[in-house]
Amino acid sequence: MALVFPVGTVWAADTPLRVGASPGPYADFLHEAAKLAEAQGFPVKVIEFTEPTQIDEATQAGDIDLNDFQHVAYMEAQNASRGYKIVSLKPCFVAPAGIYSAKYKAVADFPPGAKIGIPNDPANEARALVLLEKAGLIKLRAGAALHAELEDIAENPKRFNIVLLDEIQVPRVLDDLGAGVVTLNKGVLAGLDPKSALMLEDKGSQWAIVWAARADKQSDPRIKRFIGIFESQPIKDYILAKFGGTVIPAW
Repeated sequence: MALVFPVGTVWAADTPLRVGASPGPYADFLHEAAKLAEAQGFPVKVIEFTEPTQIDEATQAGDIDLNDFQHVAYMEAQNASRGYKIVSLKPCFVAPAGIYSAKYKAVADFPPGAKIGIPNDPANEARALVLLEKAGLIKLRAGAALHAELEDIAENPKRFNIVLLDEIQVPRVLDDLGAGVVTLNKGVLAGLDPKSALMLEDKGSQWAIVWAARADKQSDPRIKRFIGIFESQPIKDYILAKFGGTVIPAW
């Protein structure tokens, strides 16, 4: 996406660019990119937030300039429910969601009535349901996709008990579930091995993590500069080496 600078817009080049992210390994490559920026005399501060909702709140308030933690569906839901004016700039990476189980070795082994936990926020609820459909466990109403809810399940032949849970809790209660849909950014933090997922999204996921900023800040040239530094071979190599393919660069 080309960034157009409005006439008369001025940003201090020596003011640190503030980038918001969730804590943990997916913030690590932002810190690596910040080091490359610092080496060029370009100050960048990566700020980690423990609660995802705080990141968009800080973006809207102007406390940070850029964030890199959410997919478009989540961003749109936040905008709609909280009146934010945050826009997606471009995809950054895909952190696939996966189906995990502490009891079964394949989705085909799930017995009738098995309890399956999925995230309870609307955007990730839809993402989880689409993945369950891809796994052949359920069928959704035609056209539901990005905005699917439990009510959009058209076919559930094994009558799975699909329950909504806090996204952070799903990986922590797998022992009490037949299975759970977990996004890898939360799964890695909870100690899950991405390779143990029974099924993962692929690089064609509609839920890529995007660079996002408040609409009136999207043309800040510091943002364009930092994304350019991030989209370099050293950062791509870092991501591939650190995550072994479980994080897919989007450039």
